[in-house]
Amino acid sequence: MRATTLVPVGETELEVAEWGRGEPVVFVQTALTADECEPLAEQPALAPYRRILYRRRGYGRSGPATGAGSIVRDAADCRALLAALRVGRAHLVGLSYSGAVVLQLAADAPGLVQTLTLLEPPPVRTPSAPDFRAVCERLIGIRRERGAPAALQEFLRVVPGAAFHGASPAERDVLTFFDADLPALLGWRFGAEDARRVGCPVLHVGGSDSGRFFAEMRELVRAWLPHAEDVVIQGADHALALTHAGEIGEVLAAFLRRHPSGTQPR
Repeated sequence: MRATTLVPVGETELEVAEWGRGEPVVFVQTALTADECEPLAEQPALAPYRRILYRRRGYGRSGPATGAGSIVRDAADCRALLAALRVGRAHLVGLSYSGAVVLQLAADAPGLVQTLTLLEPPPVRTPSAPDFRAVCERLIGIRRERGAPAALQEFLRVVPGAAFHGASPAERDVLTFFDADLPALLGWRFGAEDARRVGCPVLHVGGSDSGRFFAEMRELVRAWLPHAEDVVIQGADHALALTHAGEIGEVLAAFLRRHPSGTQPR
């Protein structure tokens, strides 16, 4: 990751990297792989923007993820970070777990969100959601009974595209994933009523080979947010932000150009 600073946010600190000038684009870190959004944020197509990439609680040098994990808490952290960085309105990008975080923030504080880009958010309200939840519960059970390494191996087996492209996650990140992030997903109660509060332009990007969980979530996003633009990256699976960063960067940059915020460079 680029050079980072620790930014005080409420009772904790978040590790933040930012570079460039222009309208702010905030990349919210997903679960398990702390820097999965970095290749996308580095794309030349996004050079005209101020890019802000941060690690959530429990990852990298950020403060610990104490207590029960919570999507609502993560969204509140993002909101507080925007205030700390003096960002009044931003383009938000969320990948997998962090797709839930940015959706929650766009519903809770719509005035802060210029656009919303979702890269395969978690499928917690789809027809196959009971199966997805069962997978999460099984992984949590394996972590408790056999330890985090065994749970990680099972996760890599059952999630298409979950294999790491580069360095494996740090031990602390793995523990945060199983002990905070998966319970947070199971406790997330976002639904159609919440989605109605999301009025900003929305882009959903998915992979053609990501499997039924994320294919169903794509359809749910389109039902929740009929105004959302939709792009499918052919040949991509759930690791799309790593394997197809260039293609997604071009799609994202074009979307952002269509919906400028008018924010002056800092």
